[in-house]
Amino acid sequence: MQRLEGLMRKAIQEYGMIAPGDRVCVGVSGGKDSVALTVGLARLREYLGIPFEVVAVSLDPQFGGTPADYTPLEQLFAEYNVEYHIRRSEIGHVVFDLRQEKNPCALCAKMRRGLLHNTAKELGCNRVALGHHLDDAVETFYMNLWGEGRLGCFSPVTWLSRKELYLIRPMILATEAEVRRAVRELDLPVVKSACPADGATRRQEMKDYVAAMAKKDPAFRQKMLGALQDAGLDGWAPLPGTEGRRTRR
Repeated sequence: MQRLEGLMRKAIQEYGMIAPGDRVCVGVSGGKDSVALTVGLARLREYLGIPFEVVAVSLDPQFGGTPADYTPLEQLFAEYNVEYHIRRSEIGHVVFDLRQEKNPCALCAKMRRGLLHNTAKELGCNRVALGHHLDDAVETFYMNLWGEGRLGCFSPVTWLSRKELYLIRPMILATEAEVRRAVRELDLPVVKSACPADGATRRQEMKDYVAAMAKKDPAFRQKMLGALQDAGLDGWAPLPGTEGRRTRR
């Protein structure tokens, strides 16, 4: 966890993710990434040197018409003095029952994004933190390249002008393995997704590809990080005056 916090701190500084007085809304699905992000921010809050607040929000799609049980997360976040809100929705019903989408992930993600942004504004937050890590960025890059024939990836920091919110990704310099180790070390609870499409998506294919490439070349993810920072993609160049153009590990 100490290593993950160090990488989060580095990302926050290199990309100017958090400013004094910010109220950060963390979107918590219940999976390891969002749980680790929330705990990491709560711990960083104590020594980062930037006063900010952390608010955790879980948006329950109620897949299969059944509310998810977030009790373990309620207890965890209470231990870390993190304000926690649960919003039940009909997203699961709309996507799988009413629309019966052949590509459910796109519509589900769009609806969850809208609800998360609205909830963040309702709670007085000016930043939304998402649990994307380096593996997610590399996978997204290849999905865009192979699926759409373009160079592109989400940014470490994104300004949403219509909502007047910043999207930040504090774990962007950490690999999925590093996140997993931090969760295991602290024995953090996770809430498994009940999504019917879980594990059967295009994203999973990219995860398998990245894992295979990293098995051949252990430095693959770091090489891709350098490529993203050097490629001129919007928002990927670290701020002037930080440790440098290419992030060192």
